[in-house]
Amino acid sequence: MDKGFSEITSLIKQTRINTLKIVNSELINLYWNIGQHIYLKIEQSNWGQSIVKELAKHIQETEPDLRGFSDKNLWRMKQFYEAYKDFPKLSTLVREISWSHNLAVFSRCKSVEEREFYLKLSKEEKYSFRELDRQISASLFERTLIGNSKISTVLREIDSDITNSFKDNYIFEFLNLPELHNEKDLQKGLIKQMKNFILELGKDFLFIEEEYRIQVGSSDFYIDLLFYHRGLQCLVAFELKTDKFKPEHLGQLNFYLEALDRDVKKQNENPSIGVLLCKDKDNEVVEYALSRSLSPTLVSEYKTQLPDKKILQQKLHELFDRESEDEL
Repeated sequence: MDKGFSEITSLIKQTRINTLKIVNSELINLYWNIGQHIYLKIEQSNWGQSIVKELAKHIQETEPDLRGFSDKNLWRMKQFYEAYKDFPKLSTLVREISWSHNLAVFSRCKSVEEREFYLKLSKEEKYSFRELDRQISASLFERTLIGNSKISTVLREIDSDITNSFKDNYIFEFLNLPELHNEKDLQKGLIKQMKNFILELGKDFLFIEEEYRIQVGSSDFYIDLLFYHRGLQCLVAFELKTDKFKPEHLGQLNFYLEALDRDVKKQNENPSIGVLLCKDKDNEVVEYALSRSLSPTLVSEYKTQLPDKKILQQKLHELFDRESEDEL
């Protein structure tokens, strides 16, 4: 018996977490205020461009124990303030993530929408700096916006926010697979790199099993990868295809979903969802195939290399242009 000792240790841990949050928030406040001061002084023509170097030198000479206030870092604080000074909602968010995370977001993301996307994601998913950096490199913002419309009608009816849980395009550059590979290579690679795979899927996914066996009648069938999604409270079956999408692929996946819902799903859980992960797909063929599908399924594409951000941004602009024309 721990005599309630665990309650004390929980209090200690929670207090440490709260203290770190307060310290981080105060640190961001400091950098914000320094950036604001430098910005206003330069705007008012009281300071020239070279004054920041003099300021960094002054801090180093008068307060040698203070680190992190080089002229480059002081300029970053000014840029940090400039990036968010006109956006109160974002200026609140920046205080909830670390300085290194903030640097990654405001230095690598150009639009307000993109910055807001990664700020919220960093807070909600509790990304490490490495994880955040990887998601920006993998153009998660552009891929999410571009791919949000390509899911089956049934899937949309289950949950209006379903598009936030799945992507039209997944990036598996961490597998280091050759251009020519088979489904076994893909499956083994994803299992071996499960942490990175979960990062790409989203942290609400819990891995259950590979080659998950379901028995129907006297026959055994095997689902490539089976997950559980905490937010949606349902099983998610992934079927892997290293060739181009074919409509007949859906028949197999629909069969698996029926078996899961009849024999595996618990009463309190929602209907199972299927993801057909293909190396390539024709979006028009996918649309036709899914239009009359009675199962909650979607067809996603995977790439083994990081995407070209410029191409994705161009596609995003084209999407916005089409939406603007439709509104007119």
